[in-house]
Parts: sequence; C-alpha cells; structure tokens
Amino acid sequence: MSEPASRAVPEADAPSTGGRAALSHREIMTVLAGLMLGMLLAALDMTIMASATKTIADQLHGQTIQAWVTTAYLITATISTPLYGKLSDIFGRKPMYLTSISLFLAGSVLSGISNSMYELAAFRAVQGLGAGGLMSLALAIIADIVSPRERSRYQGYFMGIWGVSSVAGPVVGGFFAGAGTFAGIDGWRWVFLVNVPIGIIALIVVAKFLNVPHTRVNHRVDYWGAAALTTALVPLLIVAEQGRQWGWASGASLAMYGIGAVGIAAFIFVERAMGDEALLPMRLFRRPVFSLSNVINFVMGLGMFGMMMSLPLYLQIVKHATPTESGLLTLPMTAGILVASMGSGILISKTGRYKRFPLMGLALVSVSMFLFAQIGVDTPLWQTMLVMGIAGLGLGGCMQTLILAIQNDVPAKDMGVATSSATFFRSIGGTVGTAVFLSILFSVVGNRIADAFASVRTDPAFLAALQQNPDFARSMQGGGGLDLNNTQFLNTLDPTLARPILVGFADSIDTVFMVGGVVMLVAFALMWFLKEVPLSDKSGIQRAADDEAAEAAAPASVH
Repeated sequence: MSEPASRAVPEADAPSTGGRAALSHREIMTVLAGLMLGMLLAALDMTIMASATKTIADQLHGQTIQAWVTTAYLITATISTPLYGKLSDIFGRKPMYLTSISLFLAGSVLSGISNSMYELAAFRAVQGLGAGGLMSLALAIIADIVSPRERSRYQGYFMGIWGVSSVAGPVVGGFFAGAGTFAGIDGWRWVFLVNVPIGIIALIVVAKFLNVPHTRVNHRVDYWGAAALTTALVPLLIVAEQGRQWGWASGASLAMYGIGAVGIAAFIFVERAMGDEALLPMRLFRRPVFSLSNVINFVMGLGMFGMMMSLPLYLQIVKHATPTESGLLTLPMTAGILVASMGSGILISKTGRYKRFPLMGLALVSVSMFLFAQIGVDTPLWQTMLVMGIAGLGLGGCMQTLILAIQNDVPAKDMGVATSSATFFRSIGGTVGTAVFLSILFSVVGNRIADAFASVRTDPAFLAALQQNPDFARSMQGGGGLDLNNTQFLNTLDPTLARPILVGFADSIDTVFMVGGVVMLVAFALMWFLKEVPLSDKSGIQRAADDEAAEAAAPASVH
C-alpha cells in the first residue's frame, strides 16, 4: 500500500537546527541574503527597463512594437507565479527557487544577444518564466522559517531591495542605454547582461545556504488548470497592453475578451474538479481572510500601478526630468516605503496586531492620490516630493502586511500557493490598472490640450511666439495635429508654445490621479471588513510539523 499523501519525507539537506526547530537570527539572515539577491534580479530588471526601453527599441528598429517586449514578460511572469507556488509546495522551495533564478539568467543572456525586437520579446518571455518565482517564493520561504509575528521584521528587508532598485535601476539603465559601447559590447545589452554576475552569486548563496526542511507531499501537478489559466490570462493581458492601439471595442479586442472569458470558466471548472490538487485550490477562497485580502490586493494593485505609471510621466513630460532624474526624484517615496515597512514590522512583532497598518496605509495612499490630483505645471517639486513621501509611508504600511495576513490564515501545507496568490492578484491588478489609466490619460489629453490652447489664443505673448514658429503653427491645427507618441519636441519648443501642451498633460494626469484616489478609497473601505486573525508564534515549518503530528495521532485516538 502506498504511503498517504500527507506523510512527511524530510529532505536530506535539512539544517543543523534539528529539522523542526526555529532557525537562529544568524541562519535566517544567511538565507535572507540569498533571497534578497534573487529579488534584486526581478526588481532591478523592472526599473532598468523603464528607462532603457526607448533606446533599445531605437537600436533594434522596433519602436512601434516595443509594447510586445513588456507584454511577453508580463504574460509569462504572471502565469508562472501560481505555478511556482503550487510546485514548491509539492517539490520544495529550494529546487524551485534555483529553477526560477536559472531561467531568469538564461533569459537575461539571450536578451543581451538579441538582434531584433521579436527576438527580444521571445527572450523576455523566458526571463518572465523565471521572474514569476523570484518574488513569491522568497516570501514563501521566509514564511517557512519565521513565525508570522516576527516575519514582518524580515520582510522589511525585501521592501528595502525594491527601494534601492527604484533609485538604482533608472540610473544604471540610463547609463548603459546612453553608452555607445561598454567593454566592447553595445551599451544597451548590458541592461540584461548586468544580471549575470548578480544571478550567479544568488545561485551559489541559495544552493549553499537555503537548506530548510520540506514536508514532501505526493500531489499531482495540475497541468489542465495551468493550461486553462494560460487561456484565460494571455488574451486578457494582450488586450490590456494593446487595447488602446486596437480600440477597446475592436474585433481583435472582443475576440480576446471572449477567449479570456472561456478560459476563466474552464479554470474554475478544472479547479473545482481537482480539489486539493488544484493550482489554486477553491477551498482557500472559502476562507474570508484569504479571499478578501486578495480582493484588496487586486484593487490596491489597480490604483498603485496607476500612480507608479503617472508620476514618471508627470516628472518627465511636465517637469522635463530625464529618466534618471525622475528615478532620483522619487527618493522620498522610497524612503517612506522603507520607514513604514520597517517601523510597522517592529510594531507588529511587539504587539501581534497588524490590521491597523494597512488601514492607515491605504488611507495615506488615498489622501496622497487626491493631493497628486492638484499638481500642475507650476507646482514646486518639493511639494510633489512631499506627497511622494506620504504615498510611500502608505504603501510601506500595507503591501507586506496583506501578504502576512494571508500567510497567517492558511494551513502550512498551502503556504506556497497562498503566498503566490497575493503576488498574482496584485500583478493582475497592476496590469489592468496600467492599461486602464493609460487609456484614461490618452482619452482626455487631446481635449485638455485643445482647451489649454483655446485659453491662450488671444494672449499677445503666445501669438508672437506662434508667428516666430510657423511650422508649429501649421502642424498644430487647434491641437489636433500634435503627435503625442513622441514628446521629445517639447524639449526644443518655445516655452510659451509648449506651456499649453504641458498644462493639458498635467490636467490629464490629475484626472488619472483622481480616479486612482477613488480606487484606493474602495480598497480602504474593504479593509475595514477584514477580520484580524491573531498572529501565530510558530514558523511554517513548525506549523507543518504540528499538523503532521496531529494527523498521525488521529488514527491512534480512534483505536
């Protein structure tokens, strides 16, 4: 007779702590070092690409198809996130984390030798396959080795990685993208090749020190669920990225909606049929904390990415900042995230209470979004940076805390899939948010610019500048002739003529912030309904051992 699926088979590489005992702070920090290097790969890649994509597209003669480079990465990263969670619950965190780093490295090397935008899109998809596990598995591993009450202290280090990357990424990306050649290789290729030394170090550290015990469970892999999820998400992510160009009601968009709807229905059907073997077990959604936290994660991702997308546009278009400068100008937000995540982590560890922090955090983010909706062409940068600091404090108080709530609520055997679900729903919200807010921005910006021109058409200074720039006067045609796909012309345009365009952009971005503020208010309202479950003092490994002992004792008590 085969062994029950729930029977533990300790891995041979269990640490010297005695298998189920809690790890010491030093051992935790050693493991954390490897996890932070892996997370650095994903975080740095996102921020580097933000400032280098335009240059790369110019070099590869593919400016009009550059969106596919982002879309391909998003599709594979989003779909693979829940897969990593489930597979790590079955096979263990270490082999899956090593796999994610290896795939990310392979994709980086291949991207660095791309010779066309289509090649780059394909290789970025390989990168995305690795990136899907870098974030979610790191959080799941910390959940395995640290109790919920102590966990937020360590998760603050992860927020630090994102903070450093948000500053370093645009600087490094701008440097390499602007360099003709570096060490005999095209500068832009180093945007990807810089991942290689970091990834190799991460592989070595993780392989050597990530030796945590794993309760091996003999489950089947939900291949049909993965296929249905792919069918659901791929068309929806494609239309989220391409819908603005295609038209949201075009034939291509409608076809994507239809295929996505069929995929969602198929995924729910398969997951119900698979039961505990499911990629995202439906029983978890019967847990109020799990379900509501992920709804909040989705809504928060929607609004948060709207803000993250709008701020660089405001700084670069309206305030004429370079990509590198706009990264540095967001330092107050980074500082706010670090202060709030570290501070809330310490307080949660001391008090065991956590609900108050996402409540305050979402309130602060909502307020900051409405304050951002007031900024204009003449708003001093210090005021905008002050609001960024408030937004950072808000984000730092709620991002990791919601993941902590989910991890604390689910059984230890579901830690991987539960953690990845939080990343998954936030990522989906972010993708939808980016598409929706970009659509709002470019839907209203034309009219706002036309209104701004109408308000100055009798201004003597404007009329004089217009006479001195006859080419611009002919192309403007009341605002309808402007090509907003490339705003570089604003850098050389007469400031008097450029001002109405900047006013139009600023007003449009204000509208985006206002909508984003309403979205964050929805998340804030939902947060009040989240039940605060007391934080456990045991790590995931210890909880798994207790569950295993209870299952072993159950048959004995019957006899």
